[in-house]
Amino acid sequence: MVNTAQPANDSLSSLIDKGSVSALQITIIILCMILNMLDGFDITAMSIVNTAVASELQITPDRLGLLSSAALFGMACGAMFLAPLSDIFGRKRVILTSVLMISISIILTANTSSYASFFVLRIISGLGVGAMLASQAALAIEYSPERFKALSVTLVTSGYPLGGMFTAVIGDFIMPEYGWRGMFWFGGVLTLLMGILVFLVLPESLNYLSRRQPANALQKINKILQKLGKPLLAALPPLQEENTQGSALGNFKTMFAEEYWRKTVLLWTTFLLCFSTLYFLFTWIPALMEFSGFTPETGRTAFFLFNLGGVIGIYMLGIISTTYKLSNIVCSFLFFAGLLLIAFAASPNEELILLSLVFFIGLLFQGGFTGLYAVAAKVYPADIRSTGVGWSIGLGRIGAVIGPGLAGFMIAAGLSMSVNFYIFAVPVVLAGIIAFRLHVR
Repeated sequence: MVNTAQPANDSLSSLIDKGSVSALQITIIILCMILNMLDGFDITAMSIVNTAVASELQITPDRLGLLSSAALFGMACGAMFLAPLSDIFGRKRVILTSVLMISISIILTANTSSYASFFVLRIISGLGVGAMLASQAALAIEYSPERFKALSVTLVTSGYPLGGMFTAVIGDFIMPEYGWRGMFWFGGVLTLLMGILVFLVLPESLNYLSRRQPANALQKINKILQKLGKPLLAALPPLQEENTQGSALGNFKTMFAEEYWRKTVLLWTTFLLCFSTLYFLFTWIPALMEFSGFTPETGRTAFFLFNLGGVIGIYMLGIISTTYKLSNIVCSFLFFAGLLLIAFAASPNEELILLSLVFFIGLLFQGGFTGLYAVAAKVYPADIRSTGVGWSIGLGRIGAVIGPGLAGFMIAAGLSMSVNFYIFAVPVVLAGIIAFRLHVR
């Protein structure tokens, strides 16, 4: 059946909200999630190969630490300065450019023989990942019906920790035979192949095409709507001058307009608090378990359970968000995660009890934290969505530097694992309280 043309002023977002979810919408979510899985693999691969890289390139521990931080620095810059470009030039273009940046830089990393080039290439990879995370979140929410927007963003974002979980598994197959270079070859070539799929399958943002109206915008919109099984547009809405003159700086200023500035400040604060504790846990869970008298195997088990719980928690939050208010769910997850951190600190030094608590901390904390991505995507309108999400992620990553560093000083000062968990429970509880104030459905 041929779709019936609709008047030009018929809202594209309302068309997405009407009717059933199409195969193309599901494909967009799956494709973005797989891309994030590859990003998670590419970034966390450094934790698997660092000793091999240090040995071959004769890198000292202090320089190796900087090398491990290079991608995280790139991710923060990419989220803040590259992701906003998708509000101006289109989601697909920025995502495709990011995929090419990541794949090419990783393939070049597999062939590098110097510390300087390795360092620069890791920053470039991080830039691509940071830009892609925010752009994909924006695209996912635009192609999802209102009821499933939060679920879609959490599904897409869950790809990153899933990719991190598979890093060690894939490393067991590749490292013995092909070494650290094989890990980067695997990640780079696979990401490049996904780039071809992105070019062929991933559609451009309907909101971008309607708002910016590049060449052949109406034909492109109707081609996408036809694939979605939605009514076609008879004409484009009148082009607003402010839509054609938008800039990255202008979009940044809009985040502090009267209707957005309070939520912008609350979002940035919540991301900062969560990132500080998240990377404290990522960095120190295995070591703190060992410092408390457990074996290295127990430390690795704790780390695995933390991430396994996180993946389950992400999907739980996404499903619950189809029924209940999103910011209230995020608040509950984070608040109770903070209480579990306190319970962990107060618990007896029993392996089964501590491992169980680590699993549920991962479930609640990572679930609630990932829900913040969906909150950020829903706070801002389409024309500044990537800018808003990108700056929330990028500035929040300052906490990723503060948290592990602060823990290192406290551990060096002789503070126990329990004291560290007491201290880092505070930002999680505060983040939960602040999330409640965002009032996002």
